Amino acid sequence: MRRISAVAVLTLTILGLPALAWAQEEPVRAVGGGGISAPGWQGAVDARDAARGHAIKDTKLAKEGDALHVITGPAAVYWNPANTAQGDYTVKATFTEPKYMNLNDHPHPYGVFIGGNDLGTDHQSLLYCEAYGNGTFIVRGFGPAPFRMNGREGESNAAVRRAAAPGQPVTQEIALSVKGDKVACLINGTVVATYTRADVVAPAKLKSTDGVYGIRFAHNTEGLVTGLTVTRP
Repeated sequence: MRRISAVAVLTLTILGLPALAWAQEEPVRAVGGGGISAPGWQGAVDARDAARGHAIKDTKLAKEGDALHVITGPAAVYWNPANTAQGDYTVKATFTEPKYMNLNDHPHPYGVFIGGNDLGTDHQSLLYCEAYGNGTFIVRGFGPAPFRMNGREGESNAAVRRAAAPGQPVTQEIALSVKGDKVACLINGTVVATYTRADVVAPAKLKSTDGVYGIRFAHNTEGLVTGLTVTRP
């Protein structure tokens, strides 16, 4: 796949086209002084990156005041085993990308996950909803192989905030909600996608919507996470 010029990348970013439609994946850059220092937290890199020799030490997760500071490296999920949710619930957090695209040449996503079971093993399952700083969101999961809920490229939605330009900050509130037979992704208070439980709990998808919740970042991405909470009816 040929490399796309920086001008083309910037043009398509401004147009808000989904990143996966046009961008060549950059090489994964290991984070210097990486590892997890936030008390109680664990993590695992995506299987594809693990197969290429990357590990969670090539990323960084640190507690800074009320925030979790994440820098990747390989794409990774992070969780605290004490954070679990069952039945009907909503998991949400606020994600701030201090300098949009500062570690990459195209938009990369970040967000929350639910239904985490067997995390960090070859049998893990989870569902995540993530936002990009170009107005796009994506819903995917592992079961344990990756599965897609809203296509290969995700989709645009007016609820997803756009960074003013590369290097500028952008903040998104991202949530996943389970209520009765429905599982919904909400971004900045707006429902952007809804699925039935049978859509997501199925062979090669989730084992259950019950499980650990946490956060996920794509590769070569930096962000601050605040207010990671679960609420129940």
